[in-house]
Amino acid sequence: MPHQRIVSLLPAATEVICALGLEHQLIGRSHECDYPSSIANLPICSSAKFISGSSSAEIDSQVKEILSDSLSIYEIDRELIKQLAPDVIITQAQCEVCAVSLNDVELALKDLLEKECRIISLKPNGLDDVYKDIQLLANELGVPDTGVELMELSEERINIIRHKLKFISEKPSVACVEWLSPMMIAGNWTPEIVEIAGGVPILTQSGKHSSYVNFEDILQTNPDILVIMPCGFSIQRTLQEINLLIDLPGWSDLKAVQNQKIFIVDGNQYFNRSGLRITDSIEIMAEIINPKQFIFGYEGSGWLQFKV
Repeated sequence: MPHQRIVSLLPAATEVICALGLEHQLIGRSHECDYPSSIANLPICSSAKFISGSSSAEIDSQVKEILSDSLSIYEIDRELIKQLAPDVIITQAQCEVCAVSLNDVELALKDLLEKECRIISLKPNGLDDVYKDIQLLANELGVPDTGVELMELSEERINIIRHKLKFISEKPSVACVEWLSPMMIAGNWTPEIVEIAGGVPILTQSGKHSSYVNFEDILQTNPDILVIMPCGFSIQRTLQEINLLIDLPGWSDLKAVQNQKIFIVDGNQYFNRSGLRITDSIEIMAEIINPKQFIFGYEGSGWLQFKV
């Protein structure tokens, strides 16, 4: 396949494109694309309408207000994209809040480009969808064999975890908090990640969107392990708002708190990105749930144990 001019408006897709050996074909990225660091100098083709640095509650409020007006929470730089003249634009149709959506791109491209431009839209709901989309990208971009190799490597890594946990019957209950205020429990592929890593996900359902919960639901289910993974937040960013949990009535009564089984993970780089590092996320979860069986080396960078 000839050289293609690619604009990626999805961080997970940007990572996959680079892993497929096609970084030299990238000509533009979204404001959220930050990995690998070598793509930092690419033109930024989008921006968010909500105010950077806002608290969890403020971000939630701003997003809901924008969406209530039937508007997108992201803006696409039409003039820049016109100048870049891409052959391919990659976006997603999974979540209007998480990244630039298919609808955003279609509206922005209407009567804009003077040549044909392919839109590749990804919509992963479960773990299988994530890996299928990676292979889809490889196929669509003309490197199917590289995609197969990447899939086989991921499968090998996951099978190592499955094999080690084959005869372990004790499975702790795990609640994965994806947003702090209002509180949300991670859905989609996260429950499957927990299961592969040897845990039992609670208050969630595989393949379904993340759901709002009350803290009373956490208290009632009283999970063995609590993993804090706000979407788009680094560990340091999450620590800035950890008091939203600590100050809740009943927090200290939780089994996970008493047993020091509270963990904060990098919800920006891992877990919430549907790219190849979803396999890293599985390894991180395995380290957290079964520390005696697994040491992959993510502690301190991908996750840390939070002690009150």
